[in-house]
Amino acid sequence: MTLLGFDRYHAEIVEQTDLLRAYLAGADPTAPVPSCPGWNLGQLVRHLGGAHGWAEMVVRTRSTEPVPDDPVNDVPRHTDEDPATLSTRLGDGAGHLADALRKAGPDRPVWTPGPGGTAMFWARRMTHETAVHRADAALAVGAAFHLDEDVARDALDEWLTYSTLPEAYEGEPALLGPGRTLRLQATDADAEWLVDLTGDAPVLHPTGEQAAVEVSGPLTDLLLLLYGRPAPGVKVVGDAALLDLWLKRSGFWLQ
Repeated sequence: MTLLGFDRYHAEIVEQTDLLRAYLAGADPTAPVPSCPGWNLGQLVRHLGGAHGWAEMVVRTRSTEPVPDDPVNDVPRHTDEDPATLSTRLGDGAGHLADALRKAGPDRPVWTPGPGGTAMFWARRMTHETAVHRADAALAVGAAFHLDEDVARDALDEWLTYSTLPEAYEGEPALLGPGRTLRLQATDADAEWLVDLTGDAPVLHPTGEQAAVEVSGPLTDLLLLLYGRPAPGVKVVGDAALLDLWLKRSGFWLQ
């Protein structure tokens, strides 16, 4: 279930992009991005711009067949890029994507690489793709990063929904088993999730009792943890090995 409306999503894509662009003013595009090993800031920006362009092409053309994601992976290393040019291109691309989404509407059937099959998928996915890469850029330039509560909650909800798909729990190493439960609890909002891995498939509950591993912290930090980013505000109590395994298996969709 999405927690934000369609109009909020395509507006948030532009907003998150503009916040990221603010980090680029005076920044060194060759600065390393610690949370994306091997990438520099310029490569991160090109990757995000490519993701926006990929989604925009799918939505604009109303494609119901897979569209190659080459622009997403086109991140050659450069040493002479102008941050202002990178920023302008990123902003233009986000605007084009938001415009394509607006014209399509949330229920327009299009190809999606995950469950959904409508433009709504792309609106939500690109909102959170942009937000997490803003976190990467903030880390690269030493800026603070924070998400509004409703955006962070929706991003967590999206991740957790994907964590219940068969790709996350079928095969090896085995994820499901007796006593395997995880609880995520926000310390700055009335929000918690119980991930029950004891049955034939993962089940999510909005609240729950104590679990084998308890993970607590601010909403933004909980989200960063799920995405494999530094999350200094998170506290883990219990079966840390189970948490590591769950994070690895449930992150299949980012590979």
